[in-house]
Amino acid sequence: MSHPNRLINESSPYLLQHAYNPVDWYPWGEEALTKSKVENKPILLSIGYSACHWCHVMAHESFENEKIAELMNLYFVCIKVDREERPDLDSIYMKAVQVTTGSGGWPLTAFLTPDGKPFYGGTYFPPEDKHGIPGFPKLLKSVADAYINSRPEIDKHSEKLTANVAKMMNITGQINPIAESTLKVAFDSFYSEFDNEYGGFGTQPKFPQPINFEFALRHHIRFKDKNSLRVVEESLTHMANGGIYDQIGGGFHRYSTDGKWLVPHFEKMLYDNALLTSLYIHVYEKTKNRFYLNIAEDTLSYVKREMLDTNGSFYSSQDADSEGIEGKFFVWNCEEIIEELGEKEGEIFNKIYGVTEKGNFEGKSILTKSNSYQTISFEDDPEFIKNINLNKEKLLAARNTRIAPETDKKIITSWNALMMKSFAEAAIVTKNAEYLRIAQLNAGFLTDKLYKSSILYRTYQNDEPKITGFLEDYSFLIDALLKLHEASFESKWLKIAVGLCYEMVDLFWDDSTGILYDTSNTHENLVIRPSEWTDNAIPAGASLAVEVLLKFSIILDEQLFRDIATRILASMIKLVEQFPSASGQWLNAIDFYTSNHPEITIVGSKNNKDTLNLLNEVYKTYIPNKILIGLNNENNSISNLAFTKYKQTIANQPTAYLCQNYECDLPTNDPKVLSKQLLDIK
Repeated sequence: MSHPNRLINESSPYLLQHAYNPVDWYPWGEEALTKSKVENKPILLSIGYSACHWCHVMAHESFENEKIAELMNLYFVCIKVDREERPDLDSIYMKAVQVTTGSGGWPLTAFLTPDGKPFYGGTYFPPEDKHGIPGFPKLLKSVADAYINSRPEIDKHSEKLTANVAKMMNITGQINPIAESTLKVAFDSFYSEFDNEYGGFGTQPKFPQPINFEFALRHHIRFKDKNSLRVVEESLTHMANGGIYDQIGGGFHRYSTDGKWLVPHFEKMLYDNALLTSLYIHVYEKTKNRFYLNIAEDTLSYVKREMLDTNGSFYSSQDADSEGIEGKFFVWNCEEIIEELGEKEGEIFNKIYGVTEKGNFEGKSILTKSNSYQTISFEDDPEFIKNINLNKEKLLAARNTRIAPETDKKIITSWNALMMKSFAEAAIVTKNAEYLRIAQLNAGFLTDKLYKSSILYRTYQNDEPKITGFLEDYSFLIDALLKLHEASFESKWLKIAVGLCYEMVDLFWDDSTGILYDTSNTHENLVIRPSEWTDNAIPAGASLAVEVLLKFSIILDEQLFRDIATRILASMIKLVEQFPSASGQWLNAIDFYTSNHPEITIVGSKNNKDTLNLLNEVYKTYIPNKILIGLNNENNSISNLAFTKYKQTIANQPTAYLCQNYECDLPTNDPKVLSKQLLDIK
């Protein structure tokens, strides 16, 4: 084995995978940037992540190839970045590649001048010319040649490209009125993209897009529009019955390569499973259809089994490949299943899960439940269901003897917060104490290990926090802690969230530009101070920040938060109407802003059954824009918040207070009265 390069000192599993490449890799930092300036060599920046299939392919074909590495080392200062650790770098240079080539993805390959300005880039390059893509060695030579012989043009081009990217990122649109009409415009656009046959939006590949479905669900609740609920239900059913869902182990793969949700890209990401769990829980709350709750609970049991560390933190992702083959861990053939379950049970199982002799994926079968239940008449038979679940457990045990895909055990604050929120929501809906325990354990870990002397950190590895947090780490954690307070009634989570809100504004808000940036004002200087506004697989840091600032402006009666959130939202209206499918969380924030967001305080101990009876009325249906604060008699520290001031028990009984739009109903101890008040919410 060759000598290790500098990545051997890193903690990211993705960077460590490249520590023995013959490429002289540097991590992003002062040493590499200085070397590039001193030697006047361009930077070759390669960005990927550990669950990315094509990142592994390019690493194997090019970065492990001595001859290609020699060219890289000769002409460039080579820097490797884990996009999950550094979303700031990823968003800047991804935009540059999208502008240059019209598309983007990972692995990301960008060429920069020594001052960090991008001048060329692409994604995956093969080791030799194929399918019209130039081979990587040829590309390296031509970029190096251009850099040496056409430097003035390159400098001019890199200036222009950087200015372009800055303009795309740091949008300060004109201020427009924030109106519910935007919600209708956006949903009409979504609806025109809806696949009536298989659910989801567009054709292929198909991504789960949980944030957009959350918006569609809110749209249904607000406008009583049947189509918006149909869009959500049909999509969620097709996804849960398809190959994108792991029918044996629970949990969702990253996306489907086809339009039918059959063949997934097999990696599993923490954030997808968090956002999808919350979505399935909300649809269950709205429809009371157990099917959705079962999918959510199966996904949480997968997370608990495979992604939860004993310290309460959640891992980031799991690979698609094992033994060098994508999907090998997850697929089956008829004989394997019959061998595990016996002839009779095996045949029934194969029929239900679409396992056939010829298979549906490279001669094997990805398990799906598409339409197969229609041929079996006893799906409502509890014995039958119990038996199927027993057989699933047997197959899961058998599958666990295979060589499993690698797990990236890096801890990321924002992604952990999303999953903590899902466990808290599950605790609220199911009253399962184990879900609450896991959410509290995770919150304890994040607020203890990743939040030190008023600084929130982004990642945690080898027992230490690394990299100061980005806007999304703050906004996602505030959002999750508010939900955990709702599930637990513990005042400490609310108090930490309040502190984080003020810190978030101090660190990321710039009043002169009207932008909430992704990097704090103490972060290293980059060629652009990024502010990503699109809601992709996860919400943008800013779009969720707007919703939490609006909520805390009400909880604290804090005008500053209200002004900032309103200014940002009003400047985004035109963009949201232009690109609704990239604005799911902005739309949710507009929905919150233009609604009467019911403010509910329950005064009483969480252990008292009368308190629980009041709470059950609140939880009976999904009220997306409510703010719920629990006041135990013990947690006086939050009784002086604007939201909870002067609220106490009436007649010494647990009491509910409901206000909306600056009007309050009379406080009540009676669940029936509360139920009627909640029905009158506009």
